[in-house]
Amino acid sequence: MLLQLKSLFLGETECLPIDCAIDLSGVEWNGLYPFHDVTVKGQIKFSAGVVTLRATVQYRYVGVCDRCTREVNRMQQLQMEHILVVSLNHEDNDSFVLLENYQLPLDALVEEDLILDQPSKVLCSDECRGLCPLCGKDLNEGSCDCRHETVDPRLAALQQLLD
Repeated sequence: MLLQLKSLFLGETECLPIDCAIDLSGVEWNGLYPFHDVTVKGQIKFSAGVVTLRATVQYRYVGVCDRCTREVNRMQQLQMEHILVVSLNHEDNDSFVLLENYQLPLDALVEEDLILDQPSKVLCSDECRGLCPLCGKDLNEGSCDCRHETVDPRLAALQQLLD
């Protein structure tokens, strides 16, 4: 979705409301396509010579738990805020979103913000116990019968002293 913002930068309009759906179901992240039902609500506002985007992104995250491999399917929310500019004095300034021809590619900006906001590990719950490393049983469903008394081979000599 390409938004034309020339009237905001020229001061002809003070506010542009945003209320739209964006299709990011084809965006791959970590080998999955986790972003579904993405909606963006907010506004782009011109105030005191500055154009600012403030929006709330709601989306359904569909993936797998990194500990137990259960399906994760939950609604998430992200607050976005960006200062939009049409030119930069210093080329290495990541604080601003540089627009070309007064146009904002909203879908690309939302995609980037969603990916940057993702945690390094996705869990089905904070209490997830994961899988047994020996038999693979889901420990959230109960304990397994495996003996977890394996000794690191580098410390085997010390284990012999204890025996």
